[in-house]
Amino acid sequence: LISLGSDGGWRRAAVCALELRDGARVLDVATGTGDLAIAVARRHPTARLVGVDPSPGMLAVGQAKLVRLGLHERIEFVLGDARALPFAAGSFDAACMAFGIRNVPERPRALLEIRRVLRPGSRLAVLELSDPRGGLLAPLARLHVHRVVPWIGAALGGGAEYRYLARSIAAFPAAAGFAEELGAAGFLVTAVTALGFGAVHLYVGVAGDRS
Repeated sequence: LISLGSDGGWRRAAVCALELRDGARVLDVATGTGDLAIAVARRHPTARLVGVDPSPGMLAVGQAKLVRLGLHERIEFVLGDARALPFAAGSFDAACMAFGIRNVPERPRALLEIRRVLRPGSRLAVLELSDPRGGLLAPLARLHVHRVVPWIGAALGGGAEYRYLARSIAAFPAAAGFAEELGAAGFLVTAVTALGFGAVHLYVGVAGDRS
């Protein structure tokens, strides 16, 4: 509702950016209830997915969704923290994250962990909300993020949570700043794409050699 139905298209763009080969093993960090992992599985029938999240409640909802969709044998959910991923180095062929990195304390540590579990040359696609800063429609997008979204949240019974959403978006680095953080973690940033009139950005990076 708050994305005006655009979130599915944003996730599809992230999935395409991964450029997965057949049989790829993919990590979805901060998977929540698994929407991005499900999008990957649907587009790539041979991909094997692991979704990691620190919330048992979110994973329980996601697991029920996997069973309902018949994807529970292709997607595995693991309870875990992005800052200390419970996987060996070089375990995955790609990684993705949708609307989660903004909420991770010690963000540089989490990015280093994602780099650690990826094989060199693997792709990372990150979707994250942004404070719209440029373009003719940026003022309208900011109004939506900072006024309309909290109002909708209050109407749905989650006013405090949606006020936090607006504050956390405002506190997140501008696109160039987050791209620099990805570079510092060992990723070659190949694309930064503004979506939703700048309310969302898709970041694409390639994992460099750990040496």
